[in-house]
Amino acid sequence: MHNQVIQGLREKKRAALARAVTLVESGSEHAPHILEQAYKLKGRSKIVGITGSPGVGKSTLVDSLIGVIRERGHSVGVIAVDPSSPFTGGAILGDRVRLRSRTTDDGVFFRSLASRGYLGGLSRHTGEVITLFEAFGFDYILVETVGTGQSEVDIMRYAHSVLVVMAPGLGDDIQAIKAGILEIGDVFCVNKADRPDADRDVAVLEAMLALNKDWQWKPPVVKTVASQGKGVPELLDKIDEHLEFLKQSNLLEERVSRSYLAALEANLRRETVDLILSKARSDGTLAHALKQLSEGKTYPAALAKQLVKTYLIRRND
Repeated sequence: MHNQVIQGLREKKRAALARAVTLVESGSEHAPHILEQAYKLKGRSKIVGITGSPGVGKSTLVDSLIGVIRERGHSVGVIAVDPSSPFTGGAILGDRVRLRSRTTDDGVFFRSLASRGYLGGLSRHTGEVITLFEAFGFDYILVETVGTGQSEVDIMRYAHSVLVVMAPGLGDDIQAIKAGILEIGDVFCVNKADRPDADRDVAVLEAMLALNKDWQWKPPVVKTVASQGKGVPELLDKIDEHLEFLKQSNLLEERVSRSYLAALEANLRRETVDLILSKARSDGTLAHALKQLSEGKTYPAALAKQLVKTYLIRRND
């Protein structure tokens, strides 16, 4: 099966990409083979992370960006990380009505991923799905994160450019300081700029960004009204300018390397956690550990260290 999927990716068959994502996200036995080959097919897609608090209009902005990208003759893959259903673990919003006008466009591919409680605003498989999209050969890959506010910094580990979306009247200037958003953004967008406070918020944001005198790249602030398409072409221009800056300053390879490290760390965590829990469950240690916790005889951090020592560190080392 995995050979057919890989061949489908080479031939840019959308059904093959959809199947590959499903196999990877479900943890299929075919997933490692597909990912191994996908890494060999990876091209040079422009990976743009899009993050921001709930209510700022990220999804509408993504839809408008897709329109501009397509008008310029480029293909685009969209990965939208949605909240998980507490019952099924699937993406609650799913493919919903985000791309009403894009469903018949062969140059656009959209996929929702469930966050499944994974911290950082992403899904545990986001890096792997990005790899599949790169293997397919999209010109742009847009990754829209869960709108959880302060925990979305993980997107900067996978994206080449990070777009931070804000909106007037939502207290985003204060929220930005709390979340460290100013440090992760390469381009800032004040969406819903037809609201009365838009110019004030732009001025506040620019003043805050000006406090950092060590920028190699000073993040621009762009006003948009995504529902009307206003300012969106200019926004894409700024994203492209940042990507070109990375290339010219030899920083793009550094960001690509950072994404590899993030993927490696994610897989190491997954492998070690699965290994430890599997062994501890099979020999009864896990049940005993949970009983100790319920009786207040220990605490999780101490138990975690003990389990690592027992199952990962050889006693003779």
